[in-house]
Amino acid sequence: MITRDEAFELLKKYNKDPFHIQHALTVEAVMKWYAKELVYGDNAEYWGIVGLLHDIDFELYPEEHCLKAPELLKDGGVSEDIIHAVCSHGYGITVGCGTTIDVEPVHEMEKVLFAADELTGLIGAAALMRPSKSTKDMELKSLKKKYKSKGFAAGCSREVIERGADQLGWELDKLLEMTLQAMAATEDTLNEELAAEQ
Repeated sequence: MITRDEAFELLKKYNKDPFHIQHALTVEAVMKWYAKELVYGDNAEYWGIVGLLHDIDFELYPEEHCLKAPELLKDGGVSEDIIHAVCSHGYGITVGCGTTIDVEPVHEMEKVLFAADELTGLIGAAALMRPSKSTKDMELKSLKKKYKSKGFAAGCSREVIERGADQLGWELDKLLEMTLQAMAATEDTLNEELAAEQ
């Protein structure tokens, strides 16, 4: 399996924008937290690598998101199971070039990635509005208020987030609460890593 360091170098080969790097590291941290929480702890590194690489093609090929990823990942020596997981987070979404992604999330890890990806963006945006700029003092009710406000973080698709909760068989509140917990629990480590990258 590709190591975490190799995966990070591969990500940085195609992604230079600090925002995209931060998003990749955020989703990696959230995926590792979920792996431990959902008793897949032995596979936490693997879940993390999938999170780290999930948007590998987005910066250079936004119109072909999830379509260019297999080629970039294969070139990087990434295994088919990780490629499937990465592509499955676009399931049912029509990308800019007009193609609808048909790779279905099967494993619980893939369903978590699908559900949590957009949500990390929304929670991150909500954190920036707070005096603390942190998720650690954010409460679920405050997040739900932002979630219900259509104009807030409008680029984060509520429909995708809700479809993700459905695929997991979870109530939306459970997904919101767990992803908020995941981001709060991993915030300090993430900030250290981002500081080291600058």
